[in-house]
Amino acid sequence: MNRIKSLRESHKMQQRNLAGELQVSQATLSNWERGKHEPDKKSLMQLSEIFNVSIDFILGNTSVENLPGRIKQKCFCIPIMGHIPSEAPIETVMDCFGYEEIPIDWIVGGKEFFALQIKDNSMAPKYIDGDVVIFLAAKDCDSGDECAVIVNGESAVFKKVIKKESGMFLHSLNTDEYEPSFFCNGAIKNRGVRIIGIAEEVRRRIRKE
Repeated sequence: MNRIKSLRESHKMQQRNLAGELQVSQATLSNWERGKHEPDKKSLMQLSEIFNVSIDFILGNTSVENLPGRIKQKCFCIPIMGHIPSEAPIETVMDCFGYEEIPIDWIVGGKEFFALQIKDNSMAPKYIDGDVVIFLAAKDCDSGDECAVIVNGESAVFKKVIKKESGMFLHSLNTDEYEPSFFCNGAIKNRGVRIIGIAEEVRRRIRKE
């Protein structure tokens, strides 16, 4: 029996995160972990690099774990799950259309991250159209955090969250063009308003004129 599951769990990695790193479906990874299928050579090499162990150790052919002289991988790939509008919410697109690298020590302890792409200027000038924002998956935040927030139970917006005893404001940073939205505690419950992630980092591509 291979050691993929035990290695993943010992590194406190979620199955979907490892699947994203390998660029395979979660179902494929699950089949590998259960021994229903074996990974291809490319995936075995990736697993060897991620866990810093030999392919034979992964496959259960040896008890020799470490590869002397190997440098452990320092980056981890997360999927860009879709576009996120900062102002007019649309249904969140969960199809993966790219990957971003994050430091591998970010995921220590089971932390999860996701990336979404900005599609307007309501969070300008800090965030602009086309930026990719890395979020720490979270169900709550501190007042003043910039967060991905689900509205109406199915749509995502990117806003600065200001908490009050009676509810919370969702503020755009571009206050010249956009007004804040307020949700009282009852509306938060009834309209399915919830935090899903806190902004950790922004990635901006160099644009050619």
